[in-house]
Amino acid sequence: MSPTNTVPEPEGPIAGAADAAAGPVALTARAPHVPADRLVAELVPPPRFGTARFDTYIPDPAQPSQTEAVKVLGDFATRLGGAAPAAGRRRWFRREPARPAGNGPRGVYLDGGYGVGKTHLLASLWHATPAPPERKAFGTFVELTNLVGALGFQQTVRTLGEHRLLCIDEFELDDPGDTVLVSSLLSRLVESGVALAATSNTLPGKLGEGRFAAADFLREIQGLSAHFRTVRIDGEDYRHRGLPEAPPPCTDEQVTAVARRVPGASLDHFPALLDHLSTVHPSRYGAMCDGVRTVCLTGVEPVPDQSTALRLVVLADRLYDREVPVLASGVPFGDLFSAEMLRGGYRKKYFRAISRLTALARDARHLVGP
Repeated sequence: MSPTNTVPEPEGPIAGAADAAAGPVALTARAPHVPADRLVAELVPPPRFGTARFDTYIPDPAQPSQTEAVKVLGDFATRLGGAAPAAGRRRWFRREPARPAGNGPRGVYLDGGYGVGKTHLLASLWHATPAPPERKAFGTFVELTNLVGALGFQQTVRTLGEHRLLCIDEFELDDPGDTVLVSSLLSRLVESGVALAATSNTLPGKLGEGRFAAADFLREIQGLSAHFRTVRIDGEDYRHRGLPEAPPPCTDEQVTAVARRVPGASLDHFPALLDHLSTVHPSRYGAMCDGVRTVCLTGVEPVPDQSTALRLVVLADRLYDREVPVLASGVPFGDLFSAEMLRGGYRKKYFRAISRLTALARDARHLVGP
């Protein structure tokens, strides 16, 4: 893994990996403090995508849009290589933003369903853009709003305004307040000459309806829409393409035995973990998992309400980013969210969480043995 993807260890008793001889740790015992400078340092592709490159993306032969997306993004990275960095503060109030060398858009938007490789391609763009790591940033929409909350709007503009590229994964279209905040931030960054790239999800069942997510995205960013080229990526969820069915849940005894045997494991009762998540800001969920190599959960049950469900989505994203297998007893992950939730406004997040947790459950199954 490249040094640009090294995550600083948190201070205090949660640093380091769990020791098998000492028994599993409990995520419910962790409430880390995350300083603002760590939030900035972590604006790089997560460990799962630390080695992502355009030539490691495997397009589905049945989906030509995937091959075309690689070409479009590669060309975009090449043009960014010829763009002079903006002068930061001096460009803030200029009407005409700096542009990459050659003709082309200021930004790209990757439009497609979950599991078609959008994050892999976005991370590949970050790696391919010829600029030092400190001059390009990669983060989820949630991480970006957390950064604004930690630094304040003006300081975030100053911090990111010197960058060549900002990549935003999973742009959220369902929170009007945060969307307006980020849209305003992006407007200021474009004035500084920062190039933009973003993804969000088309919902399952909507893939045949054309530019569903793209139309929503371009509407929400309003005045910035002219700067973006939409890149459509069709296909099925690669996390489950051609793979066996998701493994059935384990027993409580199996989960507990693995947690006590495997170095770096955590062990928590699922309802207690959900309660604990309400006491920790979502921006700290990544730090809460530092040093944990396997998450073991007993008594998984459907989440009781939407606020709890959204917190669980963030935890699932952080575990997936860090490639932490999840071994669980109780109900299958496909039953975490109610039918009403899966029909509601946050359904794309819930489908993504189910997809990612299922993949992590598959990664953990070998720990149980035959």
